[in-house]
Amino acid sequence: MQKLEKQFHIHCQAGDVGRYCILPGDPGRCKAIAALFDDAHFVTSNREFTIYTGTLLGEKVSVCSTGIGGPSASIAMEELHNIGADTFIRVGTCGGIDLDVQSGDIVIATGAIRFEHTSREYAPIEYPAVANFEVATALVEAARESGHRYHTGVVQCKDSFYGQHSPARMPVSYELLNKWEAWKRLGVKASEMESAALFVVADALGCRCGSCFHVIWNQEREAAGLDQKMTEDTSSAVRLGVEALKKLIEADRAK
Repeated sequence: MQKLEKQFHIHCQAGDVGRYCILPGDPGRCKAIAALFDDAHFVTSNREFTIYTGTLLGEKVSVCSTGIGGPSASIAMEELHNIGADTFIRVGTCGGIDLDVQSGDIVIATGAIRFEHTSREYAPIEYPAVANFEVATALVEAARESGHRYHTGVVQCKDSFYGQHSPARMPVSYELLNKWEAWKRLGVKASEMESAALFVVADALGCRCGSCFHVIWNQEREAAGLDQKMTEDTSSAVRLGVEALKKLIEADRAK
């Protein structure tokens, strides 16, 4: 491929972003996340990729949206890494699976089920999608200090949103329904769409990646007739990601 001055999709070049990056899905969340940085400024926006850069504890940090799913998330990570980023925290939303996971809770992924395809173009299916230990630890420490209700564990990643929410109408319903039952029996915490790809791509690139999610809804609690209230306020998960970045910056400086 021809060498470009700016990265092909994110339209950034070396110096535009920091070593540490927060990765939301929705471009509309980037400005609010950047407001938690010091001296934040808009860098660029192209397709699903909107980028702001600022500082935390004097260290350059960035936020870059990835859109929905593993393909675009992997593009963002690849191109950010090309221009100097090496530590990533995915901050997004999820749907609960385990009955103890309630709307408004936070889920911190320790690993992800590779029920998607992007990661298969980086590593054989036998290779696990696991969060970086340092990043996951920083997220857990930040969650404990926040006092917010949180869970740690495995999340399920898929490529089809409606394959999760309307599995019975799909021609492959026999597979979707049986696999979902397996996730439930295994105690999987939640379902989302990016972590499996990001964890595997990060390992392939020699980067660090972790993820935390705001729980919007739990369809299994609904099916069981348990009380819940839908919530789309991601601010707690965002603050958690920012505080975890601070912990990582401090830990890296102390090395």
